[in-house]
Amino acid sequence: MDGSRVAKELLAACQGRVKRIQDQTGVTPCLATVLVGEDPASVVYTRMKRRRCEKIGMKSLKVELPESTDTAGLVAEIEKLGADPDVHGILLQHPAPVDDERAAFEAIPVEKDVDGVTWGSFARMYFPEEAAARGGFGSCTPAGIMRLLDAYDVPLEGAEAVVIGRSAILGRPLAGMLLARNATVTICHSRTRDLPEVVRRADVVVAAVGRPNFVRGDWLKPGAVVMDAGYNEGNIGDCEFESCEPVARLITPVPGGVGPMTIAVLIEQTVEACELQLGI
Repeated sequence: MDGSRVAKELLAACQGRVKRIQDQTGVTPCLATVLVGEDPASVVYTRMKRRRCEKIGMKSLKVELPESTDTAGLVAEIEKLGADPDVHGILLQHPAPVDDERAAFEAIPVEKDVDGVTWGSFARMYFPEEAAARGGFGSCTPAGIMRLLDAYDVPLEGAEAVVIGRSAILGRPLAGMLLARNATVTICHSRTRDLPEVVRRADVVVAAVGRPNFVRGDWLKPGAVVMDAGYNEGNIGDCEFESCEPVARLITPVPGGVGPMTIAVLIEQTVEACELQLGI
């Protein structure tokens, strides 16, 4: 499954939407990226996101705070961005080195939560119809996985889906998205008994456990669709690609699979947030 190609198509569509917003209103969608400290990987990630924004004609606002910033100081900065009408989306690079990261996330207005990290966004992921009117967006990696499944016409209604990993930014929100599409969902984790046997039932397998080459080909049902959301040192995913690829009907490579979709969805959701805030 070519995530790079699908992400490129998504970004091209976003570029057209940005142009339309500018033509109709004179406003350029703006994503603010908030980084606390100087973690090298986080610096690279936020720079990459800003560059992708600028490449399609969006604005990016860089907010970098010292490592010494406490929760109150971070919340105050986020509240300023939330009140700024020229900022349409806010991304707090996580993990943030503060005592109460959740308080910082909840300072993001739900209508600007384009990374899908607030409780309001989580509610929408599990109850999309009821929560849609209240705003909120999908967590970007799970939403990217869903877009990739749709791009390859993977049927989800009635399918048995197994999600390996229960993190707050990937496994749990993805389970809600799959459930909302009428899949039968099992979330597996470190306490799951006989994990390979559970995985063998799955029509769709999502690996989000953070362990290189964890899922092997002999765990899979022949013809399963495998979404490898892992990224480990050396560009290695959570699935052993060499043994999984011959068994799977479709599989995402690492790199070039789920990763490009994450940033593309972040940008798409920022454009959508701008449209909603402007009433377009």
